[in-house]
Amino acid sequence: MTTLPLLSHPSPDSIVAWRPEGAVTRDQFLAEVRQLVAQLPAGAHLLNLCSDRYRFSVGLAAAIVAGKTCLLPSSHAPDVIRQIRNFAPDAFGLSDRDDCSVELPLLHYPQFKTTADNDQTVPQIDSRQRIAILFTSGSTGIPQPHAKYWGGLFASVKAEAARLGLSTGASTSFVGTVPPQHMYGFESTVLIAWQTGNALSAAHPFYPVDIAAALAQVPAPRVLVSTPVHLRALLDAGTQLPQIDCVLSATAPLATRLAQDIEARCHTRLVEIYGSTETGAIASRRTTQTAPWHLFPGARLRSEGDRTRAEGELVEPSILVNDVIESLDAEHFLLHGRLADLINIAGKRHSLASLNHILNTIPGVCDGAFYMPDETNPERTTRLAACVVAPTLDAPRLLAALRERVDPVFLPRPLLFTDALPRNSAGKLPRSALRALFAHRHALKLETEHG
Repeated sequence: MTTLPLLSHPSPDSIVAWRPEGAVTRDQFLAEVRQLVAQLPAGAHLLNLCSDRYRFSVGLAAAIVAGKTCLLPSSHAPDVIRQIRNFAPDAFGLSDRDDCSVELPLLHYPQFKTTADNDQTVPQIDSRQRIAILFTSGSTGIPQPHAKYWGGLFASVKAEAARLGLSTGASTSFVGTVPPQHMYGFESTVLIAWQTGNALSAAHPFYPVDIAAALAQVPAPRVLVSTPVHLRALLDAGTQLPQIDCVLSATAPLATRLAQDIEARCHTRLVEIYGSTETGAIASRRTTQTAPWHLFPGARLRSEGDRTRAEGELVEPSILVNDVIESLDAEHFLLHGRLADLINIAGKRHSLASLNHILNTIPGVCDGAFYMPDETNPERTTRLAACVVAPTLDAPRLLAALRERVDPVFLPRPLLFTDALPRNSAGKLPRSALRALFAHRHALKLETEHG
């Protein structure tokens, strides 16, 4: 049996996390983990609902030490909780919110003793232990479960840290705008801090002023783990920021211009991470300098007809990815969007990812997304729709700008203007949310037409 350490912090007083009250040392963290282990119910599956990133990490570590599996869906909506209950009938929740109400047995995050714990040895975890089941976001369909094992996760975050040039015990502070329940946030704000001997910020900021405050509350060097949506808002707000040594971006394609603006504004380097719930992080690129992605050591891509399979030490078991990938050599590839994004209208092909990129580069568009409705009449051509946040534009001007950039068959009908897109906390747009948005618009239109 191969075991790997829960933490790579070298000494008892190494800082594991930053909370509003101050630093949390390795020994304090381990003492709280052991106290929580003693309070966990008997069920084998823990739904970690904690929004505070430090409390989430204590809950995760306690589950690992206790041999339980953390369930990490991308949403905690009632319907998702019902699916979780059907998936794991013995599941119980851990929450740090007093107003949390889920249809599961619930353990509220406890108050811990401040007395010293005599046993502060770092737990060793079997590399084959299943520590979590993450669920796809549902952005292209029904959420699917994917089991994660300690050895694979350990190797993945070590590879990411090496690519980023993070050394063990460098006192780097990780601040994330993405939730720890999401695969990207799970690996790049929690596990990477654990396995590089660095510290995570307990904060989960969303608005630019909160992101700036969270960064200011932790010491340099700082890594901001974020998404294109949050980075665009941060740039547009013009908020004063402390020094950021590196910015990570994932969950959606990042426009080169936005990457250039972030690097110039923050005097930093921006690195995009490629991965998915299915694979975890397996590649990166410096967006301002190169278009190809560079695979992490231990990850490989193999063509299978029109599909691509990810495999290797970092991807066990191997899996067919849902992206259109063009391999350049054994280590580099180009990304051409998701398979589910490919559309064919009147014999002409495009991808929703590419169309979204074009839409969001139009001056005046703050956020936008195309939507391909379900085909209801095979005898009629289904038309694309789009939803945009563009306070200074109207439909004729926006359509004119699009007409200069795309074939007329891809012009959206209808074009819906709104104050905000229904993105989830990871910055993604589940297809179901877009479908509901356009269904609501259609209902309002019918109501208006019929008085």
